[in-house]
Amino acid sequence: MSSNASPRKTSGQGRLYDSVLDTIGNTPCIRINRLAPKGVTVYVKAEFFNPAGSVKDRLAVSIIEEAERSGALKPGQTVVEATSGNTGIGLAMVCAAKGYPLVVTMADSFSIERRKLMRFLGAKVVLTPRSAKGYGMYAKAKELAEKNGWFLARQFETPANATIHENTTGQEIIADFKGKRLDYFVSGYGTGGTFTGVGRVLRKERPETKIVLTEPANAALVSSGVAQARGSDNGPSAGHASFNPHPVQGWTPDFIPYVLQEGLDKKFYDQLVTIPGPAGIEWSRKLARQEGIFVGISAGATFAVAMQIAEKAPEGSVILAMLPDTGERYMTTPLFEGIPDDMTPDEVELSKSTPGYQIPPPAPAG
Repeated sequence: MSSNASPRKTSGQGRLYDSVLDTIGNTPCIRINRLAPKGVTVYVKAEFFNPAGSVKDRLAVSIIEEAERSGALKPGQTVVEATSGNTGIGLAMVCAAKGYPLVVTMADSFSIERRKLMRFLGAKVVLTPRSAKGYGMYAKAKELAEKNGWFLARQFETPANATIHENTTGQEIIADFKGKRLDYFVSGYGTGGTFTGVGRVLRKERPETKIVLTEPANAALVSSGVAQARGSDNGPSAGHASFNPHPVQGWTPDFIPYVLQEGLDKKFYDQLVTIPGPAGIEWSRKLARQEGIFVGISAGATFAVAMQIAEKAPEGSVILAMLPDTGERYMTTPLFEGIPDDMTPDEVELSKSTPGYQIPPPAPAG
């Protein structure tokens, strides 16, 4: 900052909030300054600004409040849902604020910190075998709901999922880019709610915007062209044959969600791009180290595709990529492999460069 530049100031929100739930949404679109190629403008919609740290806060509050309005959820009734983590964390926040018990089912392959976050917020977490994949945790949640008379959130089927993104995420994008170019919108899918809900809005309000849908290269369910087997409730009746385990937690369970199916059937996407999991890790790290934007693997994978689009896009193009969550819930995943707990040799040398307050380096192993 130059010596004559104005210091940063803030002026408050201009309102007081009655509940943490009132702070969900209105997340910022942030320009990428160092990583974007010359001649192309790239923005990211940073969903980690939501109070529980992910885009799934929107879905969680929508499911609960729609169920309250319809009478499907009774006061004090237990809520149960299958989740890879972010929906569960969002539901745990919403249920804590509203006074509902929550039980989450989750495959034991997902990061440990996600379990701890949900339990910290008061939820119970029932783990399912990783060998049963996403379908196993989904089926377990249904079993528990049927046995106990609990409210099943049904994030993969409920209309409340895409509707909240149509009413909030999509509208925010329209407002933020009013009078400005928006040539590409890039998103992955977990439940499909963001893609379908925003797709409804962009197809109507900004038909010139090309929508790019992306999925893991080794779990390319949509790219396979193989239809999802479904039960009478529109939920999956089996896992999808094209699924393989991948590191992009929150993306692509081992079935095509019913919420996603609307966007596929109505051709809400113009391009379908697959991305290897390691690329998501690489670009998440680049966002952190070169832009100061701290996100998870799914955000890194979405951004990786956005950068592929940016490299080929005509000069002057404007791209918006969804960043679904924060990097803090990936501490025990490959995203943080190689990040040391103790000082590196370079850091030890820095410590030694002045005489005081030195910590001895750890003793060699063995």
